[in-house]
Formats: sequence, structure tokens, C-alpha cells
Amino acid sequence: MEPKTIEIKGAREHNLRNVSLTLPRNALVCLTGVSGSGKSSLAFDTLYAEGQRRYIESLSSYARQFLGQLAKPDCDQITGLSPAIAIQQKSAGWNPRSTVGTVTGVYDFLRVLFARVGVQHCTRCGKPIAAQSREQIIAGVLRQPKGARILLMAPVARGQKGEFRDLFDDLLRAGYVRARVDGKIIELRENQSLEKNKRHDIEVVVDRLVLNDEVRPRLAEAVEGALRLGEGTLIVAAADDAENRSRDVLFSSKYACSDCSLSYEPPSPQLFSFNSPTGMCLTCDGLGERMDFDIDLLIPDPNLNFYSPCVAPMRTAPGKWRRHIYEGVARHLKADLSQPWKKLPEKVRHALLHGTGDAHITYEWRWSGGVWKHGDKFAGVLAELHEKYRKANAAFVREYYEKFMRHGPCPVCKGRRLNDQALGVRLAVGGRDEWSSPSGPNIAELGRLPVDRVAEVLVELKLTPVQQQVAVEVLKEIRSRLEFLLNVGLHYLALDRAAPTLSGGESQRIRLAGQIGSGLTGVLYVLDEPSIGLHPRDNQRLLDSLTRLRDMGNTVVVVEHDEDTMRAADHIVDFGPGPGVRGGYVVAQGVLKDITGAPESVTGQYLSGKREIEVPKHRRRVSRDHGG
Repeated sequence: MEPKTIEIKGAREHNLRNVSLTLPRNALVCLTGVSGSGKSSLAFDTLYAEGQRRYIESLSSYARQFLGQLAKPDCDQITGLSPAIAIQQKSAGWNPRSTVGTVTGVYDFLRVLFARVGVQHCTRCGKPIAAQSREQIIAGVLRQPKGARILLMAPVARGQKGEFRDLFDDLLRAGYVRARVDGKIIELRENQSLEKNKRHDIEVVVDRLVLNDEVRPRLAEAVEGALRLGEGTLIVAAADDAENRSRDVLFSSKYACSDCSLSYEPPSPQLFSFNSPTGMCLTCDGLGERMDFDIDLLIPDPNLNFYSPCVAPMRTAPGKWRRHIYEGVARHLKADLSQPWKKLPEKVRHALLHGTGDAHITYEWRWSGGVWKHGDKFAGVLAELHEKYRKANAAFVREYYEKFMRHGPCPVCKGRRLNDQALGVRLAVGGRDEWSSPSGPNIAELGRLPVDRVAEVLVELKLTPVQQQVAVEVLKEIRSRLEFLLNVGLHYLALDRAAPTLSGGESQRIRLAGQIGSGLTGVLYVLDEPSIGLHPRDNQRLLDSLTRLRDMGNTVVVVEHDEDTMRAADHIVDFGPGPGVRGGYVVAQGVLKDITGAPESVTGQYLSGKREIEVPKHRRRVSRDHGG
């Protein structure tokens, strides 16, 4: 039979003076009293600590060796204790990847929603993506230059963990002899052993072809086999540069832009995760910001010319080899680099710093035997500095380059954390002027809205009957979690708000909303002043959330000074009579009437109105200079 009370006998943790208590289960219990009187010592260092200790003791010896041993609280006996969860008043952590959406679980369900009912749009022209026919794929491959040597590959694993020995054996039996694993071409005949706990990308080489007028029948057969093996997706890579995945051309019988001939992977929940290589912006690694060189710091004196050098981190004038590179760029741009930096055209300055793109530049190296000409692309001075900063092993070298850098939004994703394909998936929603595309919002635009506006947008979704059936459960989970956030007064927070920027009260209420959404029952929740920092108008919303947690079949113990919380509690325990060594006793306990009727309870005197905090008769005037 389930006990109806929690019995505490002889609690002596910290300043508690042999406290014995009987607390009702499945009730809202408020521990109050002056600061330092022993409330938290009983709630967190006794009740919660013992609950955690018993949970760890219930695990196997193998699991306990990883968790360590917890000390038993200084208490004679505690009975009727449930599994305990503490929601303390502390920061949500320092991980910059944690956001309001990820902590509450809302973002995880949004990723599923976008993957299932979102519409992929072309990242180049913005048109909705349609499926490519096999004839269109063959024509797309044949558009490459004649004589090109290519590999047709079928992706069979994307970001999956495992050794894949059985897969390699099956491919060998099917007649395939090569595959590209994590960007490297391997022979399947060799005994391959991949790291079991590492994520791998595997593409099977279906055929190697030289594009000419007679290759079409063989190409059609290879495309058919690659699409079948890759479940509608194939990759074309240059045979002489197959390990350079940036040059891959993707074709899909499911997702492709008919105008731009660009193909895309079918959207998956991982595509919308800025913590996954599948979806994150590779420039900032999904952080949305990066340390980047500031032009004003790089070029403190624009009166100097490029060779002086005017770019401070270059430190000295370029040597003969570097100078012939810059002279080649100058000839290509038809510019005179001996002029002061400020007199160079903007186009020339941009090219020197950011590179000339795909333009092929001819460089001339002059020596006693003549002139040696060679060609290459020019990446720009900033690319060189970034490479030096990235490869620097010594801290003082990195600190030197950081003097010319500033934190700012990622120049590629503009702080949105995701790659172009993820940002190209949009939901059909009304209010078109609000979004960057008339098609509707992408997941980054939705994440930047406050919680109350996100709830409104999801009501405005325009889904087909099939999409409604697919999304009904996902939308139910999202709306319930948004409702919890609204009920604890966090309607103003944006889902992409970084967790480290939240106050202690905000982070505690976010975790409280997550616990309500988890639907656990029979749990002892211990909370530390959840009303702190909350606007008085939202106080009742918070109390409604606490009582809902109680009504679900949980015991809620709240350490609180708030009057409304005390009046709403089923049981109140007043500690005192003073702080520190003067406290540690239970002055009064019971329902509200018991507290107000106890003459030794300072809290009861204030609750009954016998004592009150008087409004000052004279207030200091606020000057315009300091008070605004």
C-alpha cells in the first residue's frame, strides 16, 4: 500500500536542530521562514539528497561505479520518500548550443514537423522542389564536359554509427568492389574495420564512366542501379578528385529543382539540428556567431599601400614569392597596389581581402633563366589569416591574431545556425509579409519569435488533409509545451534564446515547464523560489502550474517567501526563529490557519496582518539627471 505521508526523523543537516516532520504526499508543501533558517537544508540537502542517494543505490554495481557514491544526509530516518527531482534556482548552463527551444523540447518536435510537412525550396531560385525523372537525371549527368571521367555513387549510410562489416559483405556479394567511406575511396575486398562509435558516411561506387557519345546506354543502367541502391539518390564525382566532396553533384528522383538542376537530400529531423553536421552551418559549426577579422582593426592606417603592408597582421612587407602572387592579382584586377589603400577602388580592396572567387589567375615568377608562369585561384588575405589562426598551436600566437578580431554574427548563416538547405524548408502559414519568403517561415524565423507568437503561427498553419494527419501528434506535443511556457509567464522568450543568457528564475521555470510536459507521476519535486523574478500578474499562472503538477499525482515541495504561494499551499512549514545558529527549528506547521495562529511564527504574524511592512512616510525625490 502506498504511504500517505513522508516521515522525517532527526534531521541535523547543516543548521537543522534534530528536526522531525510529517509531510503529506501528493500535496503542495511550502517551506518558508527567514533566510538562512534551514529551509533549503531540509528540502535539498536532506529530502532531495536522500532521494538521489536511494536511486543510485538501487542501480547495479556496474552503473554505480560511473555515478559515484553520495553521502547519506545527517538524518535518523526518512520514510515514504518518492524518486526526487530538484529544480533549483541556477543558470541553465554555459553551453552556447542550448536554447529555450532545446531545453524545453519544443525545438525537437519542430524539427520533426518541418521534416514531415515542410516544403523544400531551391536555395538558388526559391522555387518549390519537385522530383526529377530518370531521364532528367541522365541529361543532367551528360551536361558535364565530354571526356570527363566520373564516378556514379549511391549513398547507403549518412551519419550512422557502426562497423558496417555486414553491409560491406553484402555489397561484395552483389558485385560492388569500391566505396567512398568518410570521403576516402576504399576497396571492399580489403578487411575494412570502421570505428564502432563514430558516425560514418558511406557511398558505394556503382560505375566509373568516361562521358562520350556512346556512354548513354551504360549510364542509364548505372543511374537505375544507383537510384535503386541509394533509395532515390545518387552522387556524381570527378574520378580524379573523388575524395573532394565539395565538388560532388547530387541527383535525386525525389527532391530537385527543375530550373537550377540542383538536387537535395530528402529532409530529415537531423537536417534542422544545428548540433548535427547534417544541418549545421559549417562556417560557424552551428553556433550562429564566430570570431572574425575586423577591417578597421586590420587596416589601422589606410594611407599605407598594400606592400607596406597596410594589413597590420602581415607585419612585414611580403617576400619575393608572396609579392609575385599579389602582382598577379593586381594584373588581373588592373590595379596599382603601390597606391595608398584608401585610394584603391572598393572592388580591388574586396578582392584582395576576400579573394577573387573562381577566377583563374596567371602568376609570373621571374628568375635569371626567364619567366615561369603558373595559374591558380586567389583566396584572399583573410583566408590566409584565418588559416594561420586555425593552425596556431601557441596561445600567444592566437592571442596576437585575436587582437584584430571581433565576435559577430556568422557571415554565411547570419546567425541562423543552419545550412542553406535547412533554411530552404518552409511551412505554409498566413501573414506573408512577416517572413523572408511568401511561402512561409523557415525554422530559424519561427525560432526567433516569442513563445506566444509561435503558438499563434501554429494555429495559422495551412496543411492538406494528408499533412494534417501526419502532423496531428507532433502539433499536439508542441502546443502543449508552448502552453506550459505561457502558464509560467515566459511568453516573451524566443525559442532561439541562448540558455546561458537566462536568469535563474527563468531557467528554473523552463525546467518546470519541461517536467510538466514529461507527464511523470509519483515523483517528489523540490523547487527553489520559482516565483523569483516573475511579474506579479503571472504569479497565479505559476501557481496553476504547480497545482497541476500536484494533481498529476506528485508531491511538490517549494522553498518560497511569496505570500500567494503560501496561501495556495496544502501544507506550510515555517522555519526559524532566526537565521544561522539562531534557526534550524520548526516554528509552526500545518495549514494556513495553523501558521497565522502561532504567535511565535514571524511569517504567521505577517500573513495574519498583525505585522506589516510600512510604506515610508518620506521618499527621496528622484532627480531628472539620475532617474530619467
